[in-house]
Amino acid sequence: MPATDPQFPPAHPFDDDKLHEECGVFGVIGVADAANFVALGMHALQHRGQEAGGIVTHDPETGFNSARRFGYVRDTFTKADVMATLPGSIGIGHVRYSTAGSKGNTAIRDVQPFFGEFAMGGCAVAHNGNITNATALRRELIERGSIFQSSSDSECIIHLMARSIQKNIPERMKDALRRVEGAFSVVAMTRTKLIGVRDALGVRPLVLGKLGDGGWCLSSETCGLDIIGAEFIREIEPGEMVVIGAKGVESFHPFEGRPSRFCIFEHVYFSRPDSILGGRSVYETRRAIGVELAREAPVEADLVCPVPDSGTPAAIGYAAESGIPYGMGIIRNQYMGRTFIEPTEQIRNMGVRLKLNVNRALVRGKRVILVDDSVVRGTTSRKIKDMILDAGAAEVHFRIASPPTAWPCFYGVDTPERSKLLAATMSEEEMRQWIGIDSLKFISLDGLYRAVGESGGRDARAPRYCDACFSGEYPVAPSDMIEKGFQMKAAE
Repeated sequence: MPATDPQFPPAHPFDDDKLHEECGVFGVIGVADAANFVALGMHALQHRGQEAGGIVTHDPETGFNSARRFGYVRDTFTKADVMATLPGSIGIGHVRYSTAGSKGNTAIRDVQPFFGEFAMGGCAVAHNGNITNATALRRELIERGSIFQSSSDSECIIHLMARSIQKNIPERMKDALRRVEGAFSVVAMTRTKLIGVRDALGVRPLVLGKLGDGGWCLSSETCGLDIIGAEFIREIEPGEMVVIGAKGVESFHPFEGRPSRFCIFEHVYFSRPDSILGGRSVYETRRAIGVELAREAPVEADLVCPVPDSGTPAAIGYAAESGIPYGMGIIRNQYMGRTFIEPTEQIRNMGVRLKLNVNRALVRGKRVILVDDSVVRGTTSRKIKDMILDAGAAEVHFRIASPPTAWPCFYGVDTPERSKLLAATMSEEEMRQWIGIDSLKFISLDGLYRAVGESGGRDARAPRYCDACFSGEYPVAPSDMIEKGFQMKAAE
């Protein structure tokens, strides 16, 4: 698909300076019209992927049915003619955000879930995460006769399952995932079973919910359960596989046990603030980050403002701890989506103003602290700074609710190459000067760990979270990228 295709417009400049999850997964079993529940779950997970979505269902009379569409769930899977093609009491769905390097070139065949027909029946698979040895696996599978239909690393799972000699689909999935390196939360389905799996490190999230008397669901986040009125039961454990069918929920642990390394950036930015992670409210964690940030990086000012919406809870925490008044100095246009208009050059040059506008009456003459979740390329930070100063602010101070993002993620996050990460090439003071602000401070890695419940900060010998984007310490070596020349951080 060409980059100018109107179905897939270029990413907005504001979005391009944020890290993005590449996808969210959802599945349900034991309910009438499962596709409607799946679509609602996908809608709740839309923040994890806005490019495209897909649903697969099974009905005893019509067999497996699927639909894949570009765009938002609200614009595609709410149409009666589409949903009528997806009958059945079991279904899974996937929302997708394109990987780095593929934006604007995505074909419909890359949209999940993927489907395979095996001797014992069909299976659909939806994957959140990233396979770090996908290039090597793909090369091996093609040499042995596999014919790939997409450019997605996730398709490797289907081909590995096809080559397994196991007698049922859950066992074939275990075989396949034992060959996979990297991060995966998988939701899959057969004709009669819903399957959920997390990798041994539990990098990406996956939760289990109960719906009514006989229904069960799996979701990337608890907000996906809330929208359909499901009861949150528990998180799928790292290295666990659950198989849900006529026997209820069966649990297996097919992968070698290792200390979990859940993605700490889920707490900072990716997950919705109304979700629960590790028994903790995401909102409360982000508020605690703001409290830690105020303790670590105080500054004299008149107003604490969030960069909406992701900076809001941290700004509330910063204001409460510092005693500086909180105010909505920047207003977000909630109706500005990726599909707003096909931008002309003039409109594109408006940049961030299409999404954010300064509350001039509030910031005029004030020393303003702006709280944001992260600094990636820094381009948006510069534009926001200009807007605040143009509105008459006396000073602009940035406080960032995560440590400097200096390393790319290879576990399911759309990250620029390292040379384009501002913190990879500049010191904090150089970044401050480049952005053009009065002060710039990031929360420390220890402070971030304290905010997520680790009172002693980060244990360098055995960190509980994956924090590779900050520390450069990758819990799973990105073998494909190393083969392409990526330089790992030297051991200290």
